[in-house]
Amino acid sequence: MRRLAKKLFSPQRAALVCKKAAKSGKRVVFTNGCFDILHPGHVAYLEAARAKGDFLVVALDTDAAVRKLKGPERPINALASRMQVIAALESVDAVTWFGGGNPIPTIKKLKPSILVKGGDWKVDQILGSKEVLSWGGKVFSLKFIAGKSTTGIIKKIREVCS
Repeated sequence: MRRLAKKLFSPQRAALVCKKAAKSGKRVVFTNGCFDILHPGHVAYLEAARAKGDFLVVALDTDAAVRKLKGPERPINALASRMQVIAALESVDAVTWFGGGNPIPTIKKLKPSILVKGGDWKVDQILGSKEVLSWGGKVFSLKFIAGKSTTGIIKKIREVCS
């Protein structure tokens, strides 16, 4: 747990960590999402995101934002638990959160050189793309892995349990 705690940051602290990483010549990669029930699609996506740079920071939606986005029964796992699970992944260097369903203020604080989202997002639809491109960064829409989703997992559990 101690090792994981070293990867967990408030948005303000994450900004300092990202600035330090960038100053040392690392390409900071940023991605965000709910990451409610971790599955192989998430793992592959985060590994691909990390491969785009040298330091991967993942920002998670707050519980209230997940409820607004996914419905009243979500998230299944609270923010603190989701952060711990994501921090346990070797590909992830830092984990933080953002509120209001909008990662742009956090992206502006962290100033990553690379922004990535899953392939279900077109580059021009990715929140924060305009900002990252404005300071010379790059934006990528990574390959989407069909059939791997938290919603699908929840549906299957409900079918099996009903």
